[in-house]
Amino acid sequence: MEKHWGYSAFRPLQQEIIRSVLSGSDTLAILATGSGKSLCYQLPALCHGGLTLVISPLIALMKDQVDDLNHRGIPAAAWTSAQDAGDLAGIRNGLIDGTLRILFVSPERSVQPAFLACLKKTPLRLIAIDEAHCISAWGHNFRPEYRQLITLRRSFPQVTVIALTATATPDVRKDIIQQLDLKRPREFVGSFDRKNLRYCVREKKNPLVFIAHYLGQHRTGQGIIYCLSRNDTEEIARDLQKRGFSALAYHAGLSRQALESVQDSFLKGTVQVICATVAFGMGIDKPDVRFVIHHTLPRSLEAYYQETGRAGRDGLSGECILLFSKSDAARLRSLAAHDSPGGSALRIALAKLQAMTDFCETTSCRRRQILRYFGEAYPHDTCGSCDTCENPVGMADCTEAACLIARCILALSGRFGSDLISDVLRGSKGTKITGNGFDLLSVYGKGKQYSRTQYRSWIAELVRQGFLERTGDQYPVIGLTARGRELLAGRVTVMLPAPVPGPAAPGAAPVQDTADAVLFEKLKGLRKELAGKYSVLPYMIFPDKCLKEMAAIRPLDRAGLATISGVGPYKLTRYGPAFLEVLRAA
Repeated sequence: MEKHWGYSAFRPLQQEIIRSVLSGSDTLAILATGSGKSLCYQLPALCHGGLTLVISPLIALMKDQVDDLNHRGIPAAAWTSAQDAGDLAGIRNGLIDGTLRILFVSPERSVQPAFLACLKKTPLRLIAIDEAHCISAWGHNFRPEYRQLITLRRSFPQVTVIALTATATPDVRKDIIQQLDLKRPREFVGSFDRKNLRYCVREKKNPLVFIAHYLGQHRTGQGIIYCLSRNDTEEIARDLQKRGFSALAYHAGLSRQALESVQDSFLKGTVQVICATVAFGMGIDKPDVRFVIHHTLPRSLEAYYQETGRAGRDGLSGECILLFSKSDAARLRSLAAHDSPGGSALRIALAKLQAMTDFCETTSCRRRQILRYFGEAYPHDTCGSCDTCENPVGMADCTEAACLIARCILALSGRFGSDLISDVLRGSKGTKITGNGFDLLSVYGKGKQYSRTQYRSWIAELVRQGFLERTGDQYPVIGLTARGRELLAGRVTVMLPAPVPGPAAPGAAPVQDTADAVLFEKLKGLRKELAGKYSVLPYMIFPDKCLKEMAAIRPLDRAGLATISGVGPYKLTRYGPAFLEVLRAA
């Protein structure tokens, strides 16, 4: 290890996992991103001799690892569709003469008869299955081709197998063991607690302005902005470029050459921000990513955890910001129903999406909720490094409001979701309310002083506390539990987040005016000076809204200033130099 990697000490669980593999035991290793999973099969590959076969889902991931291993003097190769005939001949020769130590292949290729026949000519010592969660329908990135790996296992029943992943719930771990037919496997599960990461959920309101302001405050750190669609990646990258930031888009619609160029620029540090779909970053060992922003709600907590795990791999601080909106959740729910019209696949997808939504709406510690999801207990009530712990929502005795919600659910026979419950309590005159006679219920309009968002927050909290239950997949409904009936009987007191005025998003820090107050005042002072100089009213130069956007985004050149709403070509030429001078000095 010291000779090839320069390490003199193992990270947590590495030594135990390596000993398990070297003893010939099938092994399941669950280690967080950045915990050194690859060493757990690469080091045994050198100790064992013979060949270690690594199943990997992406060519880019294989290429990075092969380049790194060869640089360390370890004979490694990848058998992919990108190889020419000469490369493949060299790989075959390396397999036959035993000089190749590690070979990376895709799950599809690993079970092809011709490839299996080639493998039988070499002393295969170890099979390593990376991103093993892909084999489970309960996993966040299920790939049917991974299910074929049982053929590889049965072709080499005496060969030790190690399955590795960064994200696996207890159900996924059981499924991996079953699907790979692991024999009496030793299971190692590291902590999911990335202590150096800060988690924050913000209301998704004017996301481009928020992102530009954030980057303006963090001009030296590199980061990733994850988006749902190709169009989003390109739109955000273009907007940031116009504002003077170094940003590129990354998605499957680009050519392989373009993708490699973007990835290379990011790894070398020549571009600050990558606006990408979720495939970007998988397997890339870049230690100094300082922030990860989710422009769109991830589909599951597993996906969120894996993607945020690409920040702070060097152990230094990393920030994870998620921009949340209920409309994104509804859109993902619709996409899930389209992709999986019914059956268990849809139920799993919707359950995962609900857990992701609950994470965004929680008022309790986000870190604790992540760890609980993966089956790990967190010993503290608060972590001090997530937005809900830094700015805790005050709790209050809301027994009366909770009873009102419970009575409404009882009156509706537990057949509806939180939005309709809220509408009944708020006295909505919508056709769904009046058409079904819900306006005649005794609880109708009894809670009109609270917003729909407030009720969503309270109902979600009552579910977490066990007074209510959420059932159903595509169209979840809210029902009473036995504990909820105790509430109606007046036998319990309920503490809920104190009611707040207005429609602030539950569980998320409200979006503040992002303008830097000091800089805003300096810009106003300049405007007043120029107004006197040119004998015009101050607002005729730039209105306050325009100055606030300048203070929030802090453009540093003409191109960036031109993107500010209200800055036209004439004003850019006449007033731009003076305002840029103040902005650059800030």
